[in-house]
Amino acid sequence: MLIGVGSFADSDTIRVSREGKLNSISTAIQQAKDGDVILISPGIYDEQEVVVDKSVSIIGIDYPVLEGAGKKHDVLIVKHDSVIINGLRIRNVQTDYIRDLSAINVQANHCIVENNRLDNTFFGIYLQKCRGNIVRNNIVEGEAKNEISSGNAVHLWYCQNTSVINNSFKNHRDGIYLEFSDSIEITNNVSEGNLRYGLHFMFSNHNVYSGNTFKSNGAGVAVMFSRHIIMKNNDFTSNWGSASYGLLLKEIYDGEITGNRFTSNTIGIYGESANRLIVADNDFERNGWALRILGSCADNTFTHNNFIGNSFDLGTNASQKTNVYKNNFWASYSGYDLNHDGVGDVPYKPVNLFSYLVERIPQSILLHRGMFIQVLNYAEKVAPIFTPEDLADNAPLMKKIKR
Repeated sequence: MLIGVGSFADSDTIRVSREGKLNSISTAIQQAKDGDVILISPGIYDEQEVVVDKSVSIIGIDYPVLEGAGKKHDVLIVKHDSVIINGLRIRNVQTDYIRDLSAINVQANHCIVENNRLDNTFFGIYLQKCRGNIVRNNIVEGEAKNEISSGNAVHLWYCQNTSVINNSFKNHRDGIYLEFSDSIEITNNVSEGNLRYGLHFMFSNHNVYSGNTFKSNGAGVAVMFSRHIIMKNNDFTSNWGSASYGLLLKEIYDGEITGNRFTSNTIGIYGESANRLIVADNDFERNGWALRILGSCADNTFTHNNFIGNSFDLGTNASQKTNVYKNNFWASYSGYDLNHDGVGDVPYKPVNLFSYLVERIPQSILLHRGMFIQVLNYAEKVAPIFTPEDLADNAPLMKKIKR
């Protein structure tokens, strides 16, 4: 923080203290000029809506508290470009069913929101119609009880070229929500325990999310009605529930899903009208379904993935092959490799009869692990009648792929 303050050689430093002559953040902003640094001493600042309408840096010392309780408005609104908000604690933003009230509302460009702690906020950090902003190293923890009365930890609406990096989001409706937002980078965040999704895309294109952890959410990530999304090196873990997924894909085109780990989810990847995707170098372990790919998905390639210990490797309602499965490792593969080239000589069919049955009669899942089901699966494997005959990995790998 001191390094950051020292870099403003031509600026003035304005100090705000609860016990000092200047004890109001809003008054300090009124007195400041573009480029000034406003240092806020520890204490509780119970002000009305604070509007930042100058290019200033607001820096908290030992996390001064901005109190939102009892107020029906945003706590801090940024309306000028190139503002820095650093080291504040903002708490108790009120729930409102008409307006999306937030701790920090950014309506300007090239701003940095970093190293803040937001507690029990309706919406945490809300960015709208802006570009070139950075949100990093923040801790945003809500107290969401149900979806209708809760907001998102970080909400982007009509934003471009924004980075969301190294934050922690817990106990909101969605950890991160994007709508009509393009060229967004979401990197190294932890999104955990949110009611709906850890990350949620709607109508947002050319985005990258990588190195994130999505744990114990209603569902890990939902990508809907979007194109050219790169999803790499993320952890999707323990997203359990009757309608829960590690990754939900709906109406998505021309994306990449690479280097991710799907562990202990009800469904690793669920695809509906997901087309022209590359799904490669991922690990699927101990999920209910590793993949549940509906017949509306086409021209996707699944290669060099590990499938280990899943109840079902693949579920589908498709009657014919519309995707390519090649060079994956399937732990349940029982074929042989006579020429020792590491590739099985017999194709592997990941859709067994029981998974085919469950797609049509969900209640039949109660029969899972029964001896009768094992016999049916074996009979279908020997003489396939119901399962898609051409849906197979014709070059399955004999050994787990080491990462």
